[in-house]
Amino acid sequence: MTQPDTRDTQPSVQDVALIVGGGPGISSSCARLFADSGMRVAVAARAPDKPALQALEASHAVRRYACDASDPAAVGLLFQNIVRDLGAPTLVVHNIDSRVPDIFGKTITDADPGMVLETLRNSAFSAFLVGQQAARLMRDNKPNARGAKGTIIFTNASAALKGFPKSGAFAMACHAKSGLAQSMARELMPQGIHVANVPIDAAIGWTQEDGSRAHRRAGTTVDDNMADPDCIAETYLQLHRQHRSTWAFEVALRPWTEKW
Repeated sequence: MTQPDTRDTQPSVQDVALIVGGGPGISSSCARLFADSGMRVAVAARAPDKPALQALEASHAVRRYACDASDPAAVGLLFQNIVRDLGAPTLVVHNIDSRVPDIFGKTITDADPGMVLETLRNSAFSAFLVGQQAARLMRDNKPNARGAKGTIIFTNASAALKGFPKSGAFAMACHAKSGLAQSMARELMPQGIHVANVPIDAAIGWTQEDGSRAHRRAGTTVDDNMADPDCIAETYLQLHRQHRSTWAFEVALRPWTEKW
Protein backbone atom coordinates (compact mmCIF):
# COMPACT_ATOMS: atom_id res chain seq x y z
CA MET A 1 0.00 0.00 0.00
CA THR A 2 1.27 3.45 -0.85
CA GLN A 3 1.97 5.48 2.24
CA PRO A 4 0.47 8.98 2.44
CA ASP A 5 2.83 11.90 1.90
CA THR A 6 3.03 13.70 5.24
CA ARG A 7 6.06 15.84 4.54
CA ASP A 8 4.03 19.07 4.57
CA THR A 9 1.88 18.21 7.60
CA GLN A 10 4.25 16.63 10.12
CA PRO A 11 7.12 18.53 11.75
CA SER A 12 10.43 16.82 12.38
CA VAL A 13 10.86 15.50 15.91
CA GLN A 14 13.95 17.70 16.00
CA ASP A 15 12.09 20.92 15.29
CA VAL A 16 13.07 23.71 17.66
CA ALA A 17 11.32 27.05 17.24
CA LEU A 18 12.57 30.37 18.59
CA ILE A 19 10.36 33.47 18.47
CA VAL A 20 12.21 36.71 19.15
CA GLY A 21 9.84 39.36 20.41
CA GLY A 22 7.07 38.47 22.82
CA GLY A 23 3.52 39.69 23.31
CA PRO A 24 -0.14 38.64 23.15
CA GLY A 25 -0.39 38.87 19.35
CA ILE A 26 1.67 37.16 16.66
CA SER A 27 4.31 35.80 19.02
CA SER A 28 1.80 34.11 21.32
CA SER A 29 -0.19 32.71 18.41
CA CYS A 30 2.97 31.30 16.83
CA ALA A 31 4.15 29.81 20.12
CA ARG A 32 0.86 28.02 20.71
CA LEU A 33 0.58 26.67 17.17
CA PHE A 34 4.20 25.57 16.98
CA ALA A 35 3.94 23.79 20.33
CA ASP A 36 0.66 22.13 19.30
CA SER A 37 2.47 20.96 16.15
CA GLY A 38 5.05 19.08 18.19
CA MET A 39 7.89 21.61 18.31
CA ARG A 40 10.02 22.62 21.26
CA VAL A 41 9.33 26.35 21.53
CA ALA A 42 11.09 29.32 23.08
CA VAL A 43 10.14 32.99 23.20
CA ALA A 44 12.66 35.75 23.85
CA ALA A 45 11.72 39.26 24.96
CA ARG A 46 13.14 42.19 26.86
CA ALA A 47 10.44 41.55 29.46
CA PRO A 48 9.91 37.77 29.54
CA ASP A 49 7.68 37.99 32.63
CA LYS A 50 4.77 39.51 30.72
CA PRO A 51 1.48 37.76 31.67
CA ALA A 52 1.00 36.59 28.08
CA LEU A 53 4.36 34.81 28.10
CA GLN A 54 3.83 33.32 31.55
CA ALA A 55 0.54 31.92 30.25
CA LEU A 56 2.37 30.28 27.33
CA GLU A 57 4.76 28.61 29.72
CA ALA A 58 1.88 27.28 31.82
CA SER A 59 -0.32 26.12 28.93
CA HIS A 60 2.22 24.99 26.30
CA ALA A 61 5.53 24.52 28.14
CA VAL A 62 7.06 27.38 26.15
CA ARG A 63 10.50 28.40 27.44
CA ARG A 64 10.96 32.10 28.22
CA TYR A 65 14.23 33.98 27.80
CA ALA A 66 15.27 37.56 28.50
CA CYS A 67 17.00 39.24 25.56
CA ASP A 68 17.54 42.71 24.17
CA ALA A 69 17.64 41.75 20.50
CA SER A 70 19.49 44.95 19.57
CA ASP A 71 22.47 43.90 21.72
CA PRO A 72 24.94 41.60 19.89
CA ALA A 73 26.19 39.95 23.09
CA ALA A 74 22.65 39.33 24.36
CA VAL A 75 21.59 37.73 21.07
CA GLY A 76 24.68 35.53 21.01
CA LEU A 77 23.97 34.37 24.56
CA LEU A 78 20.32 33.72 23.72
CA PHE A 79 21.21 31.31 20.93
CA GLN A 80 23.78 29.58 23.12
CA ASN A 81 21.10 29.03 25.74
CA ILE A 82 18.58 27.76 23.18
CA VAL A 83 21.07 25.18 21.90
CA ARG A 84 21.89 24.13 25.46
CA ASP A 85 18.28 23.84 26.60
CA LEU A 86 16.36 22.76 23.48
CA GLY A 87 18.79 22.04 20.65
CA ALA A 88 19.77 23.86 17.47
CA PRO A 89 16.82 25.89 16.13
CA THR A 90 15.15 24.87 12.89
CA LEU A 91 12.62 27.73 12.86
CA VAL A 92 13.39 31.29 13.93
CA VAL A 93 10.84 34.11 13.79
CA HIS A 94 11.94 37.72 14.22
CA ASN A 95 8.78 39.46 15.39
CA ILE A 96 9.69 42.80 16.96
CA ASP A 97 7.67 46.00 16.78
CA SER A 98 10.48 48.44 16.18
CA ARG A 99 8.69 51.74 16.62
CA VAL A 100 9.62 54.06 19.46
CA PRO A 101 6.19 55.34 20.62
CA ASP A 102 7.00 59.06 20.39
CA ILE A 103 8.16 58.74 16.76
CA PHE A 104 4.57 58.23 15.55
CA GLY A 105 3.25 60.97 13.27
CA LYS A 106 6.44 63.01 13.25
CA THR A 107 7.25 64.98 10.12
CA ILE A 108 10.71 64.65 8.62
CA THR A 109 11.58 68.08 10.05
CA ASP A 110 10.40 67.20 13.56
CA ALA A 111 11.60 63.60 13.97
CA ASP A 112 14.13 63.21 16.77
CA PRO A 113 17.37 61.66 15.39
CA GLY A 114 17.87 59.60 18.54
CA MET A 115 14.43 58.03 18.22
CA VAL A 116 15.04 57.33 14.55
CA LEU A 117 18.29 55.54 15.36
CA GLU A 118 16.58 53.55 18.11
CA THR A 119 13.86 52.50 15.67
CA LEU A 120 16.51 51.27 13.23
CA ARG A 121 18.33 49.39 16.02
CA ASN A 122 15.14 47.69 17.17
CA SER A 123 14.19 46.63 13.65
CA ALA A 124 16.84 46.13 11.00
CA PHE A 125 19.82 45.82 13.31
CA SER A 126 18.13 43.34 15.63
CA ALA A 127 16.91 41.39 12.58
CA PHE A 128 20.50 41.23 11.36
CA LEU A 129 21.75 39.97 14.72
CA VAL A 130 19.05 37.31 15.02
CA GLY A 131 19.37 36.27 11.37
CA GLN A 132 23.14 36.00 11.66
CA GLN A 133 23.02 33.73 14.71
CA ALA A 134 20.25 31.61 13.19
CA ALA A 135 22.18 31.16 9.93
CA ARG A 136 25.37 30.18 11.73
CA LEU A 137 23.56 27.35 13.51
CA MET A 138 21.21 26.25 10.73
CA ARG A 139 23.96 25.76 8.16
CA ASP A 140 25.17 22.83 10.26
CA ASN A 141 21.72 21.25 10.62
CA LYS A 142 20.96 18.01 8.83
CA PRO A 143 18.39 18.53 6.03
CA ASN A 144 14.92 17.30 6.92
CA ALA A 145 12.51 15.33 4.73
CA ARG A 146 11.64 18.52 2.83
CA GLY A 147 15.28 19.20 2.06
CA ALA A 148 15.54 22.14 4.48
CA LYS A 149 18.04 22.87 7.21
CA GLY A 150 15.87 25.56 8.74
CA THR A 151 13.55 28.51 8.25
CA ILE A 152 14.03 32.17 9.16
CA ILE A 153 10.93 34.39 9.04
CA PHE A 154 10.89 38.16 9.40
CA THR A 155 7.63 39.83 10.37
CA ASN A 156 7.42 43.13 8.53
CA ALA A 157 4.84 45.81 7.79
CA SER A 158 3.28 47.58 4.83
CA ALA A 159 5.94 50.26 5.32
CA ALA A 160 8.32 47.75 3.76
CA LEU A 161 6.37 48.26 0.52
CA LYS A 162 5.43 51.94 0.72
CA GLY A 163 6.62 54.87 2.81
CA PHE A 164 3.76 56.83 4.34
CA PRO A 165 3.85 60.55 5.24
CA LYS A 166 5.10 61.32 8.75
CA SER A 167 6.52 57.81 8.99
CA GLY A 168 10.07 58.21 7.75
CA ALA A 169 11.78 56.34 10.59
CA PHE A 170 9.44 53.37 10.38
CA ALA A 171 9.67 53.28 6.56
CA MET A 172 13.47 53.28 6.80
CA ALA A 173 13.42 50.45 9.34
CA CYS A 174 10.97 48.28 7.38
CA HIS A 175 12.71 48.82 4.04
CA ALA A 176 16.04 47.95 5.65
CA LYS A 177 14.61 44.78 7.15
CA SER A 178 13.14 43.82 3.79
CA GLY A 179 16.50 44.38 2.07
CA LEU A 180 18.25 42.30 4.69
CA ALA A 181 15.76 39.46 4.24
CA GLN A 182 16.15 39.54 0.44
CA SER A 183 19.93 39.45 0.65
CA MET A 184 19.81 36.61 3.18
CA ALA A 185 17.37 34.64 1.04
CA ARG A 186 19.60 34.84 -2.03
CA GLU A 187 22.62 33.82 0.02
CA LEU A 188 21.10 31.15 2.26
CA MET A 189 18.44 29.43 0.16
CA PRO A 190 21.10 27.65 -1.96
CA GLN A 191 22.53 26.42 1.35
CA GLY A 192 19.21 24.85 2.37
CA ILE A 193 17.94 27.63 4.65
CA HIS A 194 14.53 29.08 3.79
CA VAL A 195 14.23 32.84 4.41
CA ALA A 196 10.86 34.62 4.22
CA ASN A 197 9.79 38.23 4.58
CA VAL A 198 6.15 38.76 5.62
CA PRO A 199 4.80 42.33 5.33
CA ILE A 200 1.51 42.57 7.22
CA ASP A 201 -0.64 45.35 5.81
CA ALA A 202 -3.12 45.65 8.66
CA ALA A 203 -3.75 46.32 12.29
CA ILE A 204 -3.49 43.06 14.21
CA GLY A 205 -6.41 42.27 16.47
CA TRP A 206 -5.73 39.60 19.05
CA THR A 207 -8.31 37.85 21.22
CA GLN A 208 -9.28 39.65 24.42
CA GLU A 209 -10.63 38.18 27.66
CA ASP A 210 -14.21 38.76 26.50
CA GLY A 211 -13.59 36.83 23.28
CA SER A 212 -13.49 39.86 20.98
CA ARG A 213 -10.46 40.72 18.87
CA ALA A 214 -8.99 44.17 19.27
CA HIS A 215 -5.92 46.34 18.74
CA ARG A 216 -4.73 48.87 21.31
CA ARG A 217 -4.80 51.73 18.77
CA ALA A 218 -7.29 50.57 16.11
CA GLY A 219 -10.10 49.44 18.41
CA THR A 220 -12.26 46.32 18.12
CA THR A 221 -12.25 44.10 15.06
CA VAL A 222 -15.40 44.37 12.93
CA ASP A 223 -16.16 41.85 10.19
CA ASP A 224 -12.55 40.58 10.02
CA ASN A 225 -11.16 44.02 9.18
CA MET A 226 -8.00 43.31 11.19
CA ALA A 227 -5.44 40.57 10.76
CA ASP A 228 -5.98 37.57 13.05
CA PRO A 229 -2.65 36.55 14.64
CA ASP A 230 -3.76 32.91 14.76
CA CYS A 231 -4.09 32.99 10.97
CA ILE A 232 -0.73 34.73 10.63
CA ALA A 233 0.79 31.90 12.66
CA GLU A 234 -0.76 29.36 10.29
CA THR A 235 0.96 31.13 7.38
CA TYR A 236 4.29 31.01 9.22
CA LEU A 237 3.92 27.30 9.90
CA GLN A 238 3.04 26.68 6.26
CA LEU A 239 6.13 28.60 5.17
CA HIS A 240 8.23 26.41 7.44
CA ARG A 241 6.69 23.27 5.96
CA GLN A 242 7.13 24.26 2.31
CA HIS A 243 9.16 21.94 0.13
CA ARG A 244 12.32 23.53 -1.23
CA SER A 245 11.05 23.17 -4.79
CA THR A 246 8.46 25.88 -4.03
CA TRP A 247 9.89 28.13 -1.35
CA ALA A 248 8.12 31.49 -1.05
CA PHE A 249 10.19 34.53 -0.18
CA GLU A 250 7.76 37.42 0.27
CA VAL A 251 4.17 36.88 1.38
CA ALA A 252 2.10 40.03 1.96
CA LEU A 253 -0.87 39.52 4.27
CA ARG A 254 -3.85 41.88 4.51
CA PRO A 255 -7.55 41.66 5.41
CA TRP A 256 -10.06 41.31 2.63
CA THR A 257 -11.34 44.86 3.27
CA GLU A 258 -7.92 46.56 3.29
CA LYS A 259 -7.44 49.31 0.70
CA TRP A 260 -4.04 49.05 -0.92
